[in-house]
Amino acid sequence: MTAPGDSELDAIGQHLADGGLVILAGDALRHGDLDFAMAASRVTPQAINFMARHGRGLICLGLTQPRAWKLGITPQNSGEGGDSGRPFGVSIEARHGVETGISAHDRARTIAVAMAPDARAADLVKPGHVFPLIADPGGLAVRRSTLEAGIALCRRFDLGEGIVLCAILRDDGTMARRADMEDFAAEQRTPIVDIGTLGFE
Repeated sequence: MTAPGDSELDAIGQHLADGGLVILAGDALRHGDLDFAMAASRVTPQAINFMARHGRGLICLGLTQPRAWKLGITPQNSGEGGDSGRPFGVSIEARHGVETGISAHDRARTIAVAMAPDARAADLVKPGHVFPLIADPGGLAVRRSTLEAGIALCRRFDLGEGIVLCAILRDDGTMARRADMEDFAAEQRTPIVDIGTLGFE
């Protein structure tokens, strides 16, 4: 897989800036699993609904470590028992403007509140229906995953410090692979980005 040229990368950045989704592939930690991804700063209820319908996996909000700390989001692992190595923070909900919290509208609202420039820990309550992931400060050079790749893309194109991710499952509930998504991606005009080609270290 060759690295995208500057014009192709710029097109991906514009696609994300316009609120589009991409499919991130090549996560070295998850054996080929795929994620839908979009800039958290561009989240909409329609995008959350699309991910829930076509991705079927857990919808997460990936954040830079400084952003997570600013919002009072601490690691979910208490230090007791085994550690999965997955960097989940304690789940969150917007303090105001949501109903049950689980609808596409409510999850989009929670993400929008978390990504607001003046957001504070007091704007959120815990636990909730949005699941934060806290990126490694070392980025892709340290952790080659869709989380760090999504954060790197958002930073490169000045789209904020958050990425919305949703794992993609097949209809039968098993994890999708790139070959499963080629036709769908073409029909939906959703770029597939292999994170191993980004070279953002």
